[in-house]
This record gives sequence, structure tokens and C-alpha cells, in this order.
Amino acid sequence: MVADSSPQLSRNHLDWPFYGEEHRALAAEADAFIAGKGLGTIDHHDADSACKALVAKLGAGGFLRHCVPQAYGGVAQAIDSRSLCVMRETLAYADGLADFAFAMQGLGTGAISLSGTDAVKQAVLPKIAKGELISAFALTEPEAGSDVAAMACAARRDGDAYVLDGEKIFISNGGIADVYTVFARTGEAPGTRGISAFAVFADTPGFSIVERIDTIAPHPLARIRFDNCRIPAAQLLGQPGEGFKIAMRTLDIFRPSVAAAALGFARRALDEALAHAKARKMFGATLADLPTAQSTLGEMATAIDAAALLVARTAWRRDVQKLPATREAAMAKLTATENAQWVIDQALQMFGGRGVRVGEIVERLYREIRALRIYEGATEVQKLIIGRELMKTAK
Repeated sequence: MVADSSPQLSRNHLDWPFYGEEHRALAAEADAFIAGKGLGTIDHHDADSACKALVAKLGAGGFLRHCVPQAYGGVAQAIDSRSLCVMRETLAYADGLADFAFAMQGLGTGAISLSGTDAVKQAVLPKIAKGELISAFALTEPEAGSDVAAMACAARRDGDAYVLDGEKIFISNGGIADVYTVFARTGEAPGTRGISAFAVFADTPGFSIVERIDTIAPHPLARIRFDNCRIPAAQLLGQPGEGFKIAMRTLDIFRPSVAAAALGFARRALDEALAHAKARKMFGATLADLPTAQSTLGEMATAIDAAALLVARTAWRRDVQKLPATREAAMAKLTATENAQWVIDQALQMFGGRGVRVGEIVERLYREIRALRIYEGATEVQKLIIGRELMKTAK
């Protein structure tokens, strides 16, 4: 299919004081790119090829420059969370795979941007910005998802290298990525304090793709394995034992953008529902004339704006105030993803039988939103994070 930008994504929320002129300009640039068919034809039946093509197109369009720091080909001195949110909301509104392709370029190399040596940054980040390399973030394991402390994948120091052994699962871009940010137990201390982070290139001996994973919304996804996989010590990100801290810092940057992607899905669902309600003839009038439909549409719009305010606050707090935003990011992701699931469900219900037909936009959105309530910290984990942060400040 060709990504469809109609109906047009509203930009009223970008007039809020959380955003600047540069964000409104970026939104206009992205809108023009999509309207000009810059995303091209997106084949959801071949997610690997589609994502490779999307990365190349987004790189050529200059949009992936927002995923890396200025010193390595980026737009701003540091990665700007509000720009990530603008891009992800825009792309998610158009097509879920386009959002995925953009997001993983940042998430997959966020730890490199934060803690990599200059040599690793120079080898990876400029090519990420141009769409010449594809990246992945490898944290989850078969027995260690939300409970990161249960991680079993291990790395042992051997001279001027580390040797990795173990598996990771549900790795986005697994099978097509050129470079993986991998978290492994190095044993400096118990639990999360004994985890380190590494940049691992896909052509490293001992690295393999064990299984490709199909999901309800097709994305490149895989289980990967390390068997006596030797990594130069220079590819350690940060210091030994800092991996969990680096992972959390990376997620704090990108978690608000997950919420923004959910907003993009929800806004598209609302717009599709509005158009359908105004056109659907029922009981001598239209669906839009029925009080029950108007009430539902009103609730949908309110749920979207409530989430959008949390997203904007979180990104602004990080970008402008330079303050920790762990609690705020958790609130934004929790609210935006849960609200979007509800909004899309209501839109599909409004479409009736037509809504469950394969190929309908609301059917696609229904499948695409589900994973966002799980990845980068499930809803239940976000609640725990919020509670934990509250306890830190409770008197």
C-alpha cells in the first residue's frame, strides 16, 4: 500500500507553549514529505524490505538526523525529545511501519550516543543519520522482560575483548539490523548493577539469528543468540556495570516518543471515525447526528488531548528544564498508550462490521496499537515506576 496522509493530521497542539517554531517547521516539513509520497509504497506483507526502504527514504529526507547528536550528523547538540515526538506522531498517523523504522534508528543507538567512545560513535551515528545503517536495541530475554535483573546473557572479559554468550528475544529490527546495542551480565554486583552495554555488529562471528517472530502487526522481529561472540573492549558503552543505568537513560529519552506514536494512531482513528460518522446514513439521519455517537467522539477527543498534554510536558521538561523525567515519561506512556487503545476500539466499534475487515485503516490501527502497551516497559511497569518515584519524594 501507499502511505495515506488523508485526512490531514491536526497541528493545533503544536501551538501549545511546550513547542517552539522549530517543531512547527519540522511538522510542516514532515507533512509535505508524506503528502509528496516520500514514504513510497509500503508493503506490510514484506516488513523486512519495507523497513529497509523506509530507513533509506527517511535518511535521504534528512529526518533521521533527529535521532543522533549534532556532532555526528544530527540537527541539535543533544537529541531533542520534542522533535522525536513530532516525527513519531506524524509517521504513526500515516503508517505504523514508517514510525517503527524511524523510532528504532534512535532507540537502537541511543546508548551509543550517550555512552559510546568517539570511535564507536563515528563508526555508527553518521550512517544512522543518513539511513545507511539499521540499528536495534537488545535488552529483553526469554526469562527477563520486565524483570531486567533476571538477565542471563553474560559477557566475560578476556584480554582486550569481551566474550558474549546467551540469547535475546523480541528484538525489533532483529534480522535486518547492522548494529545492536546489547545488554549483558558482567557481574560487577548483584542484580541490575552487574549489567553492561555493548555495541555489537551483525557480522561479528558468534552472532546469529535463531528465529524470526511474526506478530499481529508485522514488524522485523527476532530471537538472537551469542555463542562465544568476541567483542572488542572498545565497544563497551560506558563503564562496566553501568548498562542498566544507560538503558534507563535511553528509555527516558525515547519513552515519551512511544506515547507520541500512540497519539498518532489515536488521532488517525478519531479522524477516520469522524469522517465515517458524518457519511454513514442511519435512522433517517447520519451516525454523527446521534447523541451517543457525539458523546463517544467527545470522549475520544478528550482522551487524546489529556495524553498529548502529558507527552508535551515530559519532552519539554527534559529538553528545556533539563530535569529528570522518569516519572513524567512513565505517566505519558501509560496514559497515551492506554487511551489510544480505547480510542481505536471505539472507532472500530463505530465502523461496525466494516471495521474488522482486513485492509480497513481502523483494523490496521487496532493491530498496531497493541504492542505499544507492552514494549519499552509494559503498562504495569509504568505504574510501578510512577509509584516508586512518588515514594522517593514522599515525606
